Amino acid sequence: MPWWGWIVIGALLLGSELAFIDAQFYLVFLGTAALIVGMFDLGGIELPIWAQWLTFAALSIISMLLFRRKLYGLLRQPVADIPIGPTGDVVAVPIELAPGAECRIDYRGSTWDARNAGEQTIAAGSQARIVRVDGLTLKIAHQ
Repeated sequence: MPWWGWIVIGALLLGSELAFIDAQFYLVFLGTAALIVGMFDLGGIELPIWAQWLTFAALSIISMLLFRRKLYGLLRQPVADIPIGPTGDVVAVPIELAPGAECRIDYRGSTWDARNAGEQTIAAGSQARIVRVDGLTLKIAHQ
């Protein structure tokens, strides 16, 4: 295959990985191997067709085995958890609330059921932190 054929194949494989599909970072190594084989021929190292394909296969497999996990991990680092909803917000408790007891509270313009999920009583008029939401009930605890 001529050098420009390998370059075109390499560019298509790289472009496919980066633009169209998420192939878990495999096509990058195939595309890079094709580019390297094309560069060999362009640089004057002419190989028979069987040696070109053998070089392509060897470079693809070796580079995938050696570098894929490290590079994929670097480029696709996990996203930190972003708190969603009212968890962590502070609310005013209108009445004294014993552990496990419920009341109605005003929160963001609505009235919610709230349950004391903590181990200590929350005094009337004090602040409490929302620890989680269970359906339409805010689980709160003394802060």
